Amino acid sequence: MDTVHVYVYDGYADWEPAYLMAGLQSPRFQREPGRWQVRTVGARDEPVRSMGGLHVLPDLTWDDVSPADSAMLVLPGGEGWEDDPRHDPAARQARRWLQAGKPVAAICGATAGLARQGLLDQRPHTSNAAAYLRGTGYAGGDHYRDEPAVRHAGLITAGGMSAVDFTREVFAELGVYDDAALEAWYRLYKDGDSRAFAALAEAAEQSRVST
Repeated sequence: MDTVHVYVYDGYADWEPAYLMAGLQSPRFQREPGRWQVRTVGARDEPVRSMGGLHVLPDLTWDDVSPADSAMLVLPGGEGWEDDPRHDPAARQARRWLQAGKPVAAICGATAGLARQGLLDQRPHTSNAAAYLRGTGYAGGDHYRDEPAVRHAGLITAGGMSAVDFTREVFAELGVYDDAALEAWYRLYKDGDSRAFAALAEAAEQSRVST
């Protein structure tokens, strides 16, 4: 079973990783049902409270996990990424993952954390706005793309308004669904197209028959 690790902390924006966590934990429609699991990671072995008021006890701390044991590191946005040093360890872990050839996905404020570590200086990326990242003093402005989500060489970035687009790129990077199923999933959750649910089920079934 492959594990995707999601960073959780006081004030994290719980809705931003919600689509991807639910999709990974649910084998229905997946290309390889049951392959994926999600484990949360915190700075300490104690409960955190999300922006929405959820109390979460992290499964692991940074001492318990390494890139070798991970399929991806996900950094949700939330409070403090622009200037709070409490997130520096998470951003440094992102560097470890990328250096080990493991993908990293960051959304909203977490992109500022990566920028502060210099991880966006030479990589195509996006965020909440170009001006938002300029406030970090980073040197990657020429690589900024004004798009909902950007995926390049194992790094996924997105603005906080684009949780569905962010999730689509995560699923594409990991190969969770086949192409037709992923497109139907996106239509369902991005466009609210109820007809896409049947298309999603059909695409997933066709994928399993063909394999």
